Amino acid sequence: MTGNAHKAREVQEFFQGTVSVEHVALDIPEHRHHDVQVIAEGKASYAFSVVRQPLIVDDTAFSIDALKGFPGPYAAYVLNTIGNEGILRLLKGIADRNAHFLTAIAYADDSGVRVFTGRIDGKIVDPRGGGGFGYDPIFEWEGTTLAELPLPVKSRISHRARALVAFRDWLCSEQQVCLQ
Repeated sequence: MTGNAHKAREVQEFFQGTVSVEHVALDIPEHRHHDVQVIAEGKASYAFSVVRQPLIVDDTAFSIDALKGFPGPYAAYVLNTIGNEGILRLLKGIADRNAHFLTAIAYADDSGVRVFTGRIDGKIVDPRGGGGFGYDPIFEWEGTTLAELPLPVKSRISHRARALVAFRDWLCSEQQVCLQ
């Protein structure tokens, strides 16, 4: 279960139809913290208290080394206010362009909340590519921006996919629910 229809499709595709993913529009209070794992855990706990069925939520940080981790968990707000152009202006004249995405997926059920993370490292570059969304045109991974990658490739290597792999592996090893 997720509140974002795009993410619900991405999760459904990741599990290749072996699980049913339902999009639920739920107004979750915005938890503030510098750690996306804490944010995801808080969101999952709240959502489970309302929905009362197993669910996942996620939160993602976009961190730029030269900016001491900014924008971090405030990535969506920063994207909506200064955009990629603003990020590039902040980095003007700065040689260190290393950055990473970190996604925390929190799974909640009757036994509590567990958090799984996925990270992808890269660097900030001038915009390239016509695909993707958000920071994808300025985030380069292994020589290619995320906006230049075909969606199936991006979906396999992304920070969210890596967190989903950790979640899937836990389901299989701890819950004996082995999914593709």
